[in-house]
Amino acid sequence: MAGKINLYFCCIDDLSVFERRSETFYQTHLPHISIDCVVFGFHINTLKVLLIKMKGQNKWGLPGGYLSHDQDLDEAAKSILQERTGAEKVFLEQFKTFGELGRSESDLHYMPENIWFRQRFLSVGYYALVDYEQIIPVVDEISVACEWKDVNELPEMMMDHAKIYQEALNTMRFQLNYKPIGYSLLPEQFTMPELQRLYETLLNKPLSRGNFQRKMLAYDIFIKHDEGRKGGAHRTPNLYSFDQEKYNNALKKGLKEAW
Repeated sequence: MAGKINLYFCCIDDLSVFERRSETFYQTHLPHISIDCVVFGFHINTLKVLLIKMKGQNKWGLPGGYLSHDQDLDEAAKSILQERTGAEKVFLEQFKTFGELGRSESDLHYMPENIWFRQRFLSVGYYALVDYEQIIPVVDEISVACEWKDVNELPEMMMDHAKIYQEALNTMRFQLNYKPIGYSLLPEQFTMPELQRLYETLLNKPLSRGNFQRKMLAYDIFIKHDEGRKGGAHRTPNLYSFDQEKYNNALKKGLKEAW
């Protein structure tokens, strides 16, 4: 396999791209620290995750990057996310640091030993939630693909990215117990059934309609609108939107409830 990968690089000269970046990163970024972003995309009851395929790789991976000297971690994660998606209105959460021996080096063994990407990296994991219909994934100079993949049909992933993805999924589902994270995934005005379908898709389980609505309304983070959505065959459902001040306060202090 290593021979095939080296031949691939030799034929299309992709390794030079990594070498050029390596020279720059040694001067502008902190060594041994990387950031991996698990970008979940939701739309109409479907959950996907954004994956990339690097040049020279047969496996898929998570979009990621590095920490420059003039950035803090959250700023760097937002920058990585924006470069790949252009998204600004997102829920972004740091969830865990990954630092096992050999977590990344083995899949990059075909690169020269002194190249930036061959270092041992401690990776800080972030997860984000976006509406994938509003996002056009961006392919950069070190990748050949950047695509949305259904979470139920994931391809083989490089390094320890499958582990990072699973940890992000578990964390996101746990945090649904006490954080209102639907703001970036719903239209400005939405119905309670639409909000429930979002939660059921993220949790991958059905929820009681009556209990769900009572719990959500008890949080007191919504504005109920006088007019419902028009055009339905049955009784027009009530429309809600998030009260921005109360929503932001709930993000900081949390919600005391479990699903």
